[in-house]
Amino acid sequence: MTSAQLTMPEVPTGWSASVPDLPDVPEIAALLAAHQRAAHGSSSVDPEMVESNVAGTGSWTRREVIVRDPDGALAAWGLVHDRAAGRTVVEVTVRPDEERADELAGALFGWAAEVAAVITHARGLTETQLDSGAYAADDRQRRWLADAGYTQARTWLQMSRPVTPSDAGLPGPRAGVTVRRVATHEDGTPVAADLQAVHLVLEESFADHFNSYRESFPEFMQRLREDPGHRWALWWLAEVEDEDGGLAPGGAVVGTVLPPDDSGAYGSYIDYIGVHRRSRGRGVAKALLHTVIRDALEHDRNRVGLEVDADSPTGADGLYSSMGWVTSYKTESWHRDLSWD
Repeated sequence: MTSAQLTMPEVPTGWSASVPDLPDVPEIAALLAAHQRAAHGSSSVDPEMVESNVAGTGSWTRREVIVRDPDGALAAWGLVHDRAAGRTVVEVTVRPDEERADELAGALFGWAAEVAAVITHARGLTETQLDSGAYAADDRQRRWLADAGYTQARTWLQMSRPVTPSDAGLPGPRAGVTVRRVATHEDGTPVAADLQAVHLVLEESFADHFNSYRESFPEFMQRLREDPGHRWALWWLAEVEDEDGGLAPGGAVVGTVLPPDDSGAYGSYIDYIGVHRRSRGRGVAKALLHTVIRDALEHDRNRVGLEVDADSPTGADGLYSSMGWVTSYKTESWHRDLSWD
């Protein structure tokens, strides 16, 4: 197999394909924003995240390519993310008004499969799941995914809740439940035992959920810290009193800071919220959600966003709706199993 970084897709005569670098970031961000507006009517692209993926802390686990037309204009972008052992994320974006969009998309999805095979082979594995996606209303992207051998696997609700002054009065946890931030040392770095507790709780919480798999602690930590919105102050642990009066980790939240919206206000985003199966039914999820909302209010953030499985076995979407979250739009997961001898 050849180097994943040097592999390039086949593009039309007169077009060019190359590995992006920092000067390309504004064009890539503009391309992604145009795609989002065409797909669901609004855009929430974070240029800092694009920069992180292209040439920052997130770049070393990703392989990317950009395609320019004969006039030098950016027409398409592809990304392959080595997320974890046996899981490879694929993203393909082509500008909405591109006449040769079908051809470019086919070339990029083919390139992505080749790169994913190289990455997986380097891990000593012979199979991986390609994980891509589409906005539910984007028939063009959905068609490309089907043509590339992917199958629709799940629908996700992208939900948001406004933060208002009245949220200062949200109730605290039930008796026997406490919520606290992960502990930190004097220099502000987090205590490793708390981070490991968050990881363990989330792994156990999602063990019975769709497409669950074990992500190692180093992979988990590296991936979340790549987000420019990452803040240790947005990691929380819920501890639940056991029969002997001791406290055991019962739930966890990992959050990030969302970039400013049109009003200039930042937001909070819940990347992960999980409740250990042994702690369900004790109000842990609601206590964690109330904590995130109050924290957003205290830091002048005007909204809290999250993503939830539309078919969650825990009925989480119902809880979120009852607490003021509204679905902004829907996305879909599309998967393809890739294997070789």
